[in-house]
Amino acid sequence: MDNSLITTAKHADPFGELKIFHGKASRELTRAICASLGIEPAKSETHLFSEGNVFVRVLENVRGRDVFIVQGTENPVNDNFVELLFWIDAFKRASAAQVTAVIPFFSYAKGDKKDEPRVSIRARVCADCIEAAGADRVLTMDLHSPQIQGFFKVPVDHLWAMPVLAEYFKKKAIPDLVVASPDVGFGKMAYRFAELMRAPVAIGNKERRDHSEQAEVLNIIGSVEGKNVLIVDDFTISGGTLIEMAKACKALGARDIYACVSHGVFSKGSAPKIEASPIKELVTTDTIGRRACDEPLAKNCRVVSVAGLFADAIVSIHRRESVSRLFKS
Repeated sequence: MDNSLITTAKHADPFGELKIFHGKASRELTRAICASLGIEPAKSETHLFSEGNVFVRVLENVRGRDVFIVQGTENPVNDNFVELLFWIDAFKRASAAQVTAVIPFFSYAKGDKKDEPRVSIRARVCADCIEAAGADRVLTMDLHSPQIQGFFKVPVDHLWAMPVLAEYFKKKAIPDLVVASPDVGFGKMAYRFAELMRAPVAIGNKERRDHSEQAEVLNIIGSVEGKNVLIVDDFTISGGTLIEMAKACKALGARDIYACVSHGVFSKGSAPKIEASPIKELVTTDTIGRRACDEPLAKNCRVVSVAGLFADAIVSIHRRESVSRLFKS
């Protein structure tokens, strides 16, 4: 971390003192972000009443300050989302100069289009709520569809976990590597990942017939025979898509199968399935503080931190500098 960034984080400046708060969902990530900056998380309080109501309180003066509230929307999704709205409202009513909603995992990003009759575009509704609560800008990571940024009228800074994940696998120096995407939708990002790894690309043809969270990989475009394969995707819930892609690669003569995702949701029962799959190692990040179940992670799963990336982005926003510099390789 650049010492000048730490200096800026510690002291008041023309843009107001930097204050980083955490919601209930993102305590550990917030602590890691603040540790990267050499500061302490700002003091706050969250209380859940017996009937289910959530109460939030800011325990520090934020008048004229530059405030960042780190709160993901993982399980329980609706509780965490409503808590985020209450935090934003609390900071605006306490006269913060600027409130940035830092959403490491934006769960409702999956609801980005009207692809069936009479359904809600859930991501758009959430964007409207975040704006209505008073957020001045949003900082998030690996939206399921990047065009969701256009759902907001306030600025959105969209980070990618790809540089952190790619660096992890570069250090492993896996020979004869092919980067693979389970579907065409993530193909563009797979090509960018492959450029960082200096490897060729394979794309799966995935079909999802219903809302059961199970997908079928019908075929693969590109050669994986005799190659080690790294499957990349933005998130996984049950691990089903990654496992089906791994099986398809193995059927075509692939050697070792690795996988990485930005957001490891991991629903109940996913761990034993991932352990029993052909995936040698599955790597995810720490964007999600609480998984969709309380089960331990699969033994072949590893977690790498994106706290440093968020810390750099937060300080860049605070100093009114470009965030895009973080993407230059």
